[in-house]
Amino acid sequence: MTLSITPHYKIPNIPKIFSQMKIISWNLLRKIGASPYDVAYLINNHKPDLLLMQEATEEINILPDLVGGYYSRFPLPGRIHGVACWSPYPFFSPPTICDLPRGTLIKRVAQLIDYGNFWIANVHLSHGQILNRKQLQALAGILPDHAAVLGDFNQIGPALLHGFRDVGPNEPTHKMANLVPIRLDRCLIKGMECIASQVLSRFTSDHHPIMVILRPVL
Repeated sequence: MTLSITPHYKIPNIPKIFSQMKIISWNLLRKIGASPYDVAYLINNHKPDLLLMQEATEEINILPDLVGGYYSRFPLPGRIHGVACWSPYPFFSPPTICDLPRGTLIKRVAQLIDYGNFWIANVHLSHGQILNRKQLQALAGILPDHAAVLGDFNQIGPALLHGFRDVGPNEPTHKMANLVPIRLDRCLIKGMECIASQVLSRFTSDHHPIMVILRPVL
């Protein structure tokens, strides 16, 4: 597993322990999609405990200046965009990354957030339907008994990840070629319970954000 710490993360003094957590995941559509101000509006409107972002570019680094909180971003290797997370509360420990099986063109990483009694993984998986399932299987091999995987899965059909349940909203979150509604943005859990799930308004991205409320089953 490859570990890294972003310079935009501030080491906290006292972490917040969650009995349940409201999480939003959103693919921002890199430079032509959601701006930092769109993201700030989403945060102010829905007040998540954790926001996960995919296709986040360097311009999103101003987010803490707009809304405060704690922020971490990891570009995909050789790309201008990557996975990022924001929370109004200190993280239990600095977010890290792990390498996933790579595609022909793009290397993929998952962002891992350790909350002590559970982990959250933020993913933007490859488009290949066999490869993105291999990436999930590799990630599942390092996650603890209480964990959730959220993000842009780029999958058609069930994830088929042993031990995990798909609890994200069932509505489409993206239109393929602006025509065919498909459900790419998902949430898989194990050792967790989903209290609520919802697809949110799309704003300026080509993906709708998804929101879930999760709690660990200990």
